[in-house]
Parts: sequence; C-alpha cells; structure tokens
Amino acid sequence: MTYYIIGTGNTAWFLATRLAKAGHECKGIYGRNPEHAIRLAASIKAPVLANISDVKDDADCCILAITDHAITDVASHFKLEHTTLIHTAGSLSRMILEPYARHAGVLWPIYSLVKDNLPMHREVPITIKGTTDHAEALLQQLAASVTDIYFTVSWEQRQWLHLCAVLCNNFTNHLMAVSEQVCNKQQVPFSLLFPIVSQTAERIRNASPKVLQTGPARRGDAVTIEKHLELLAQNPDWQELYKAITTSIDKMYRPDKGE
Repeated sequence: MTYYIIGTGNTAWFLATRLAKAGHECKGIYGRNPEHAIRLAASIKAPVLANISDVKDDADCCILAITDHAITDVASHFKLEHTTLIHTAGSLSRMILEPYARHAGVLWPIYSLVKDNLPMHREVPITIKGTTDHAEALLQQLAASVTDIYFTVSWEQRQWLHLCAVLCNNFTNHLMAVSEQVCNKQQVPFSLLFPIVSQTAERIRNASPKVLQTGPARRGDAVTIEKHLELLAQNPDWQELYKAITTSIDKMYRPDKGE
C-alpha cells in the first residue's frame, strides 16, 4: 500500500511508524512545522513535502492525522478520484470528506497516543468506516496493518464511543490529577494510590464496572460523604465534582430513592 500523511502529531507518528513497519510505502509527509515533518519523515525514511499541493492523486490513501477543527480546511485542497482520503477524528463523521474525494473514510484509534512513548503491542482498538466499498476494504487493510483489534462502526456508534473514551480516559485522568494535587498539598506520596488505580483497570477486564463499584457512594455512607465534602470546602469546584459523581453513583444503585 502507498500513502501520504498530513500531520506530525501523536496519531501521525503512530500510524506512520506502524505502516512503515508493515512494509507500506509512504510517498510523503506534510506538516505545518517543517522541523517536525523532517523528524517524522526521517524516522521512516520518507520524503518531506514542502507544500500541501505536493500530495497527488497517485497513492492508495492520504491520511489526515491533524486536529479536528483543521480537517475540513485541509481536505478542501483536494479533489481526489483514486486516492482514498482518511481522517482520524473520533468526533467527526466520514461524510465531511465526501466533497473532496470519491473514496473517503475515518480511522480512529481508541487510545491515548503519545509520540515519545508509543505502544509496542498491537492491542490498540481502531474503529473504521468508509463512504464506499472500496474505501471500506482499504480501511480494513490499513487497520489490520497496525492492530489486531478493529471494528467497523456507524457514525452514531462512534459518537457514543468517543463520549465513553472521554469519560473513561480524560475524566478519570482529571480525577487523578486532582488527587495528585491533594496528595502534594498534604505531603503524602501520590504513588501510594498507584496500586489501587492499577487494580481498578485490571478488574474491569473480568467483570462489569457496575458490579465492581465500591466506596461511600455505593454503600450510601452519608457520614463519610459529608466528611469528604467538608475537606473539599476550600475548593468549590472539586467539591461540586465530588457531589456530582456521588449523586450519579447513588442514582445508579438506588434509582427509586426518594420517590
């Protein structure tokens, strides 16, 4: 397979290095920052493109691994008949690429990618969806080159998956960032919480999170909850966060409470 990549961020690094390892040929890399493009291109021995117009309609696909808000603007430079145009955004429909390519699609990794610490394993879930049968077949081949876990999902399904990814990853990470600040202020090692975080991640592989839920909100321990809220009194934002999650847990296990 031959491909172009536009972008030099985390997803671009992940896909470029994986595709190169799989033996596919990169016809060129373009990025707004020439130094970043040179670095990525050098890592896979690919050409650096000076201008976006250097991307031609002569490859199997062109991957837009760029920020969500830039996708339409960048795609508008193209009118592709042969090259399948692909974006990697979880929150956008594949249909936004239809005006710019006969064949188009989306390839979205459900993973927090960091270019300086890319995963070595092949358990990075990827969702795909093409606008044509040709695009769908190409996306399947592309996904199989970089992971062992890929699914074709509808736009509606992907919207919900993207929401769940934010809840599971981004929101959870924020709660850990809050915990880290609390630990630092109280001069206790944040690392003391690492085992329980790892335990939570491991346990949900074998059982539903709903079954595994523990803590004061799960057992309706109003005394402990009130103590925690008092501790958070000097930080109203964190206090409201605690209240909101506690209320959500309470309603999940006691939906008829108060009725």
